[in-house]
Amino acid sequence: MSRVRQPPLVTGISPNEGTSWTKVTIRGENLGTGPADLVGLSICGHNCLLTAEWMSASKIVCRVGPAKDDKGEIIVSTKSGGHGTSTVSFKLLKAEKIGILDQSAVWVDEMNYYDMRTDRYKGISPLSLRPSNPLGIDFDKGKVPLKDLEALFPGVSGEFTSENFSATWYLIENHSVTSFDQLRMAASNLKKQATKKNEGSLAYVKGGLSTFFEAQDALAAIHQRLESDGTERVEGSMTQRLENVLNRASDTADTLFQEVLGRKDKADSTRNALNVLQRFKFLFNLPLNIERNIHKGDYDVVINDYEKAKSLFSNTEVSVFKKVYAEVETRIGALKILLLDKLLETPSTLHDQKRYIRYLSDLHASGDPAWQCISAQHKWILGLMQNCKEEFINYQRVGLGAIALDLEGDPRPTAFSRIRDTAPLNKGGILHTPRHGTWHYETPQQVQFVEKLSDVVIGQLPNFWKLWISYVNGSLFSETGEKSGQVEKSKKNARQRQNDFKKMIEEVTHRLVKLVRGALLPSTLTELELRLYGGWENKTELTGPWLTQVIHIVRIIFEALVALEIPNDLLQVIQDLLLELRHHCLLVTLHHTAEDVKRVAEKEDWVVDNEGITSLPAQFEQCMVQMLQSLKEPMETKPGEVNILQLDQDQASELCVDIIKVREQVEKLWKDINKVFINCLEQLSTKTDRDIDTSRMSVDLASPNLFSGIQEDFCPTLEQRLLIILSNCQYLEKHTFLNLAEHFERHGFTGTEKITRVTVHAVKELDESLFDAYIERKSDPIVGSLEPGIYAGHFDWRDCGTPTGVRNYLKEALVNIITVHAEVFTVSKDLVPRVLSRIIEGVAEEMSRLMQCVSSFSKNGAIQARLEIDSLRDAVASYLSSESHASFKQALEVLPQLHNGADKKLLEELLNKFKSSMQLQLTCFQPSNVQPVKR
Repeated sequence: MSRVRQPPLVTGISPNEGTSWTKVTIRGENLGTGPADLVGLSICGHNCLLTAEWMSASKIVCRVGPAKDDKGEIIVSTKSGGHGTSTVSFKLLKAEKIGILDQSAVWVDEMNYYDMRTDRYKGISPLSLRPSNPLGIDFDKGKVPLKDLEALFPGVSGEFTSENFSATWYLIENHSVTSFDQLRMAASNLKKQATKKNEGSLAYVKGGLSTFFEAQDALAAIHQRLESDGTERVEGSMTQRLENVLNRASDTADTLFQEVLGRKDKADSTRNALNVLQRFKFLFNLPLNIERNIHKGDYDVVINDYEKAKSLFSNTEVSVFKKVYAEVETRIGALKILLLDKLLETPSTLHDQKRYIRYLSDLHASGDPAWQCISAQHKWILGLMQNCKEEFINYQRVGLGAIALDLEGDPRPTAFSRIRDTAPLNKGGILHTPRHGTWHYETPQQVQFVEKLSDVVIGQLPNFWKLWISYVNGSLFSETGEKSGQVEKSKKNARQRQNDFKKMIEEVTHRLVKLVRGALLPSTLTELELRLYGGWENKTELTGPWLTQVIHIVRIIFEALVALEIPNDLLQVIQDLLLELRHHCLLVTLHHTAEDVKRVAEKEDWVVDNEGITSLPAQFEQCMVQMLQSLKEPMETKPGEVNILQLDQDQASELCVDIIKVREQVEKLWKDINKVFINCLEQLSTKTDRDIDTSRMSVDLASPNLFSGIQEDFCPTLEQRLLIILSNCQYLEKHTFLNLAEHFERHGFTGTEKITRVTVHAVKELDESLFDAYIERKSDPIVGSLEPGIYAGHFDWRDCGTPTGVRNYLKEALVNIITVHAEVFTVSKDLVPRVLSRIIEGVAEEMSRLMQCVSSFSKNGAIQARLEIDSLRDAVASYLSSESHASFKQALEVLPQLHNGADKKLLEELLNKFKSSMQLQLTCFQPSNVQPVKR
């Protein structure tokens, strides 16, 4: 895995002073990945890249150029790391200019010079150097192998300074893919160079022409004198004098150069002594420098100085050097102990851990510091988790509310406060100790504990995992460690310890799960585990919303660990915990919903709208919808989770919980909720007037269908309560349960059709029971008043006078029916047909029975009976059922037929008279077009 390299850092240079062209060794970190990566090197502001020789990522050798600054930094630039920095400097010494006859302590060997282009000494004059690029264009080498060129051009070379130079070889090797225009430009450059060369020689000759003439004249004069003197060696002759002068010059030159050569040897000895003294100075000062740099925290400088001393003096035989070097080793041993203590110190950042591991690896510390750090971090994380639980339990035992648990002084906001989307706590959050009386508004301690536990896991486990990944891929070590083979050794150790680290992660995740179980699901732990991870004294069970927050926190933990690419098998225990928490939240929410439904009856205010229903169905529906909404997040299926509501038998058998048992519990609780609500309806319908809190009852004064007897302090009678509950039952059956079925389906709850059918059936049974009770209370008095009314005043069907109209008993019966109509209509218009039809069935059946019991009718008796039956039937015609039709028909069939036209006319007149006189009362029996008003 590639990683971004750090900028170059120069931490040492040897020597740290000298003249121009002094050869120096630069040491540091991230000095490049290779020669091609090195793009810049300056010492005291002078570009030294031309003489630089890249040795490794921590070492570069070069020569110091003629810089202008006396002292300056060493700056290295690479492609991978960019522009670097330096912690050391170089002092440039100015060389004195020496004349040809001046005394000098430096011997200049003109025949042995340093070629900066090739970084080699050559035994030829610098004037013989040739340009490295004679054509003056960029090299554009192809892919022709050198072996092929040697085969094509035997005995020649592509080196332009060679005697066997071949221009064809040179062009194929260096410009095989160069364009023709570039080659033409190269030819032009060669011509220009040749012209300049010729012109330069000619100009040199022209400029020194007078000197040549003077030399020629001098030589000619000498030639003449020599000819005049002859060839003999005469004392005092010019030849003799010239010989003497030459001999003296030779002797003087020999004396002069012998002295110069002596001073050269002395200067070499002095320079060697100074170099040795400089090396001694470094060694003697090294223990003190190590101590100072350790106090300053400059461990890189200490390590570089130690490596330098180790390379120079580790194998020395000089006793004083051995003594000083032994002291250096003692200081380095103490440094190793100090670095190891800092490495194992907790808490610490991942950056510091990697830094200390790299220092220890560069010092070749014994053991495996990286694994020691991993083990220490593992123990520390486990201790944090356990201490978190212990502190909460201790605070709980002394009776404190929300506690302040600041883990190691960490000022960061908690994970729960970062992800919580519910209403905020009181000012100060969990760090605020609540006052007495406000505790029930505070976050429960178990939820606070899970929140703090998530802070520990999310805050520490990612760095722990990243440290292991760095340990596996070898990125904990420097380039020096890579070259020394420590990376391969680390990778080998990591492969051997994979199982050990896997057990560490498993221990952390299992500890997390067991601590959460101990706080929220203690029944899932063994007795031994409860002693270790339990101990919570608060026996109050969390409600659904708090459990939902816990599920939310655990999901945040799981997502954070999945983002680290931790294997799924190590996180399965968290998935199992989430599954059980979701089941537990579902059951708790259903149980609490059943309790809430029980309290719905207490909220009944008996306010009736135009549909004849109170707020009871709406409250029940709202209670169920709130339950579904609170279960939306727990039942939501996140990536990697299972839908517990839609699992088949095979999938359920693979899970950690008994899904079949849970479903049975859920189904039972749902049935209990519906059963509780139906019981509430039944209890409300059977309550006596003493059981009803009239202070909370009122009626809808905006309703246009109120009867005059209802006031603001209205207290419903038993019959009115029956009607209201009947109306509520009809609304539940036709609307509420259908709406709930849609809500269940929308929220992913399947298999509720059976429960809905059972509930609807139970409501229908309650409806029938309540309806029969109401009919019994209303129908029996009306039906029972018919027979006494018919025979009031010793009335006899066989001996009665001429009919004059409908008798009062029938009018009273109709008035009683109208009263029932008014009572029912006031509550629910939809109930009117059902109630009146049932009452009229009883009246019609009773009239039929009474007529059949009469042995005989006189003519007037038959007219009277037919008038009363027809009047009753026509008055309630809108509410006749097939049964009441049949009863009226049987009653009329018993009566003698009217054959006389006068009798029929009389019957018709009396019937019309009745309808006219009772027109106002009978209006209520007419069909109404008034539509009910929705709530």
